[in-house]
Amino acid sequence: MVLESIPWTGLITIFLILVIVIIFASGVVIVQPYEQGLQIRLGQYIGRMNPGFRWVIPLITRVVKLDLRTDVMDVPRQEVITKDNSPTNVDAIVYVRVIDPEKAYFEVMNYRAATVALAQTSLRGIIGDMELDEILYNRDIINARLRDTLDRETDAWGVKVERVEIKEVDPVGPVKQAMTEQTAAERERRAAILRADGEKRAAILRAEGMRQSIILEAEGERQSKILRAEGERQSRILQAQGEAQGLRILSVGARP
Repeated sequence: MVLESIPWTGLITIFLILVIVIIFASGVVIVQPYEQGLQIRLGQYIGRMNPGFRWVIPLITRVVKLDLRTDVMDVPRQEVITKDNSPTNVDAIVYVRVIDPEKAYFEVMNYRAATVALAQTSLRGIIGDMELDEILYNRDIINARLRDTLDRETDAWGVKVERVEIKEVDPVGPVKQAMTEQTAAERERRAAILRADGEKRAAILRAEGMRQSIILEAEGERQSKILRAEGERQSRILQAQGEAQGLRILSVGARP
């Protein structure tokens, strides 16, 4: 056997070399271009670690990596009571980005969960101060107010709230049914207005057509009378010219 031919000292040496290689390899850290590393050694923060291939002291140094890209967080649907006591289901999307890795790791246990919880609480407060009609037709205002509130509160966590979007506003129960009926009535009202407007336009067009027809008929009659009068005048002129010509001929023939 090969192992039997190797002395114990040789085996121990090989084992130690393998252990050293493994320990050395465990100190290799690769930080991606979109990440920021934080070095913690023996419970003490050492400093940041920039992207690239890095090596740290194994066993006593830990590297925490934070993603600096924009993160999309889903704010779960929740039922909120509006200012006019209308129960409504609301959910949202929050776009955040870590701008201070130290704060994001050391100041809060889980900045993602904390941001979502804060968004839910803030959204309830904002919706509770508005009536249902305002919520349905002023989503941009809600988005702006929620973004400003979250951005101000999460600054202590090293997180920047870039954008907030309300996904859906869904009234509950009787409120939704009443809105559906109101929407149907509004559609019917608009359809009636459009029908009345169409009938009005059609009547105007018919009246305009009749007026134009009468005008054209009168104009045709006037032109016809003018042409008849002109024809009669020309006829009288020609007749008079003929009579005058005849008289001249007679007068010439009567001369000696």
